[in-house]
Amino acid sequence: MVNSSNPSQQKRVILAVVLSFLFFIVYGEFFVSKPAHIEQNISQEANESLVLTQNQAPSINTQASLNSQSPASALESASKKTIANIQSEHFKASIDELGRISSFVLKDSKYQNEAKEAIDLIAKDAQVLPLELRFNDARINALAFSTSYTSDKDEILVSENSPATLTLTQNLGELSIEKILTFYAKGNYTIEVKLSKNAQYFITPGSRPSEIIDSYTVHGALFLDKEDTIHTFEDGDVKEDESVGLVYLASGFDRYYTSLFYNFNEGLNAVISKDKAGNSLIFVSSNNEFKSGAYIGAKEHSILESIDKRLINAIEYGWFTFIAKPVFWFLNYLHSYLGNWGWAIVVLVLVIRLVLFPLTYKSMISMNKLKDLAPKMKEIRERYKGDPQKMNTHMMELYKKHGANPFAGCLPILLQIPIFFAIYRVLLNAIELKAAPWALWIHDLSVMDPYFILPIFMGATMFLQQLITPMAIQDPTQAKIMKFLPIIFTFFFITFPAGLTLYWCTNNLCSLLQQWVVNKLFAKEHHKNKEVEQIQ
Repeated sequence: MVNSSNPSQQKRVILAVVLSFLFFIVYGEFFVSKPAHIEQNISQEANESLVLTQNQAPSINTQASLNSQSPASALESASKKTIANIQSEHFKASIDELGRISSFVLKDSKYQNEAKEAIDLIAKDAQVLPLELRFNDARINALAFSTSYTSDKDEILVSENSPATLTLTQNLGELSIEKILTFYAKGNYTIEVKLSKNAQYFITPGSRPSEIIDSYTVHGALFLDKEDTIHTFEDGDVKEDESVGLVYLASGFDRYYTSLFYNFNEGLNAVISKDKAGNSLIFVSSNNEFKSGAYIGAKEHSILESIDKRLINAIEYGWFTFIAKPVFWFLNYLHSYLGNWGWAIVVLVLVIRLVLFPLTYKSMISMNKLKDLAPKMKEIRERYKGDPQKMNTHMMELYKKHGANPFAGCLPILLQIPIFFAIYRVLLNAIELKAAPWALWIHDLSVMDPYFILPIFMGATMFLQQLITPMAIQDPTQAKIMKFLPIIFTFFFITFPAGLTLYWCTNNLCSLLQQWVVNKLFAKEHHKNKEVEQIQ
């Protein structure tokens, strides 16, 4: 049982445990995307009222009903014929008979999957493909999904200094559609749609990539509005079609990749919907002419910045973006000099520790003082155990007299929590760490340590730090709780990316070294004070 007559000590233990778990609990609840699914017991009627049906336009500002499913055409149901191919040094793409991008393969080796195969960012089972058009008029929509496009070229080659243009045409009799696509070498392209007469339609950048979907990171849809505010719709968040309004960036994303539209001049009239699995879907509405920049590929800073600096907003960092962006900038800066992302992470930790050193030092000195005061604190508790008010008053007088603060150790932790949140998001979302080696057995900082050496080492350093850190805890139950923290943290980090675990290991080593030095200095000062007291 916890000694209830020792409230200040009890509060410190509780606070330490809460702060230790705050990151994992809060992040899991508010920052990590839950797997999107539709419960099996939802009725068919409710399901139809919430899920975008096949080939149908979103219901925002339209006359179409979600309950009226348009029949799948023979062309739509059959295997798609490729009418054009796009080749670049960095990617190869295909256009299908419905004028959509049906394949987008990244050629660069760093993006290969675990089987060392080039990845296709357009999933074979994707319910919505990039550049798909859905008309508000159900009759025109059905005709559009049963009529093939034609292309002015079968294949185009794209180089760094030579973009290439492809024109797609669809003739629906009373209405003709023209899509003009200009592709660039890095995976970005422009899309211009022209109709022979006005007709409301929706165009989409397609289902978000699904190459890297995990429980650690957010995936879904992201919008940047005119106030430069980012709005995120995680998979599973969308209950019904909703108008987002005028936006300048609309991105469907997973951990590392994105398919997006952007127009920083005129904006885009965006609508958020969802597919049958509950995954967020982006649509942009127009009545005739539509122009937009677009991109399919990795959320890599250098690539996005080379296209348009504002596209780095497509990299999602959550609530601590204001810290995460400068953290990545500095990490990238270190990498430009060191040439190794692992060592850049190590140096980043050292810099952060130096910045926080004054607070951490004061905290450690205060904890040493509390350790020295432990016998006197115990004496006060025994003397006033029947009078908590007097006990707290004498405790405060004791702290004040000796310049000790029982909560001094919490301030550095509180300051590090938002920094750790930000670094957590940076190291998880940075595709720059994919296939990036550090040293020895760590060949990829974006995946877990294959031999669990780093997480075990991290747990060991936490345990050693506990051994040399002064603790004013007298209650054995509370002491046991604290001793279990290294084991729990080890299990938390066992599957985390090696880059993140490397950060925490380095941070623990710095804390361990700093605590050892402070203990030596405090012991020397304490011994000196004892000698002065004996002389007096």
